[in-house]
Amino acid sequence: MFVLVVRFDCRDLNAAARFDELTAEVVGAIEEREPGTLTYATHAVEEEPLARVFYEVYRDRDAFQAHEDAEHVKRFHAAKESLLVGTRVEFLTGGPLVTRA
Repeated sequence: MFVLVVRFDCRDLNAAARFDELTAEVVGAIEEREPGTLTYATHAVEEEPLARVFYEVYRDRDAFQAHEDAEHVKRFHAAKESLLVGTRVEFLTGGPLVTRA
């Protein structure tokens, strides 16, 4: 598996609303067209109305690259840029550090 977490910080409430619209559009396309994308969860951040976090799980690096190369994702990336003041991407490694018994 290949996993990453992305935090997006929107410039204002109007930008956050437009970002959410773009997110809804792209998530539908991801679910329909990307069998290698296992989880694509998007969240608002409690008490931070301009922050969004995406948790993404791909079958492998090739599936992630297919995701990045998809036209619907390229359109999303191009459309979101003017809405943001910051982005942070973290690629995760290994399995869970704690497991339940």
